[in-house]
Amino acid sequence: MKFYRKQPIEAEQFDGSQTSLFGYEVIPDSLLDALTGEPAYYSILIDDFEPEPDDFTDDNEVSFEIGDWIVNEADEIKVMADEEFKQQYAELPVIPKNVAERIITGHSLNDLIPTLGGIYRAMIQTVVYGYQKGDIGDWIVNHGDVFARAWLDGYVVEEEK
Repeated sequence: MKFYRKQPIEAEQFDGSQTSLFGYEVIPDSLLDALTGEPAYYSILIDDFEPEPDDFTDDNEVSFEIGDWIVNEADEIKVMADEEFKQQYAELPVIPKNVAERIITGHSLNDLIPTLGGIYRAMIQTVVYGYQKGDIGDWIVNHGDVFARAWLDGYVVEEEK
């Protein structure tokens, strides 16, 4: 399972080869792309709810194109363009265990200090007090953007090799 900024979700990018998504059959549209001869759109029928009498008949149909992300979130399946998905659900950064411990220590020391001050202090201390190639300071200096994202959004600890 992959973890994303908002919460753990199930998501799959449609590439045209899938015959089912989240247990629903993928149905190719009859409209064909003039250049490729492939279906222009695809859909899945979500029939696990009772439609209201005033619902349109296609309210239980989810349509999408190749490259779109199909997101299964709580009680809803929705479609997102690739860029929109990447903005909303960026994967959490993967960091070494010792860097995760530094973040945990930093957060506990910074209960009274604003978050950005804590990141700044952690990174500046690394530079001011020095570091050696291969140690935690070296990783923080060479991965400052990943360190900041992990500090702010959360992280996944790298698996031991």
